[in-house]
Amino acid sequence: MLSNIRIVLVQTFHPGNIGAAVRAMKTMGLSDLVLVNPRQFPDPEATRLAAGAEDLVEGARVVDSLAAAVGDCVQVVGASARLRSLPLPHFDEPDAMARELVEHAAHDPVALVFGRERFGLTNDEIALCSHQVSIPANPDYGILNLSQAVQVLAYEVFSAWRRRPDNGYCPTRPAQERQPSREQLAHFHDHLSQVMQRSGFITQPHARTEAHLHTLFARAQPSRRELSLLRGLLASFESHLSQD
Repeated sequence: MLSNIRIVLVQTFHPGNIGAAVRAMKTMGLSDLVLVNPRQFPDPEATRLAAGAEDLVEGARVVDSLAAAVGDCVQVVGASARLRSLPLPHFDEPDAMARELVEHAAHDPVALVFGRERFGLTNDEIALCSHQVSIPANPDYGILNLSQAVQVLAYEVFSAWRRRPDNGYCPTRPAQERQPSREQLAHFHDHLSQVMQRSGFITQPHARTEAHLHTLFARAQPSRRELSLLRGLLASFESHLSQD
């Protein structure tokens, strides 16, 4: 189950923070690291600060976009300050986030996403997440180093896993009852956008309308079966549009 929980670091500037982050991961039983466009990697500083977790540094995957890092994940939680301009489902308490993440990880990959050291995740990157989480901190000084943030949330995840009464075992759920991957949801949103434009519901790309719909489906959290039903409905609309 813990192997299904991925840590994603976006455009890390200091390679030493990658090494410190993998130490935080390994102490909490996490091993899947994906780096999105790191400024400098591989780097001796990352290996040096890994201090016993060098295998995680060596096994890290490097990709060129956040979408590529999380496409197969069914839940993607972005660690950030709460952004009300992007009203995704938000966890105010990390332990609540961890319990839900562990439940999904029993069957499918999930991810915790951390942004740049200086300014975190962009709005576009948060929009690729299914949820946000914030770490409660001193309102007068709520600044955490990247590896510290990884340590806090990794600890919450490990604690949630450890406290499961079944010691991490979870009966298999039918695939169609599980959450769709981010890639499957992206295909759905592309399909929905095409149908809205062809039908005349929107006459030009309208980012705000589409953002609201993304938020609506993020809150609804449709299962794979429900998403398939929605795709079938869109296909039916398309066939009628073609006849007009």
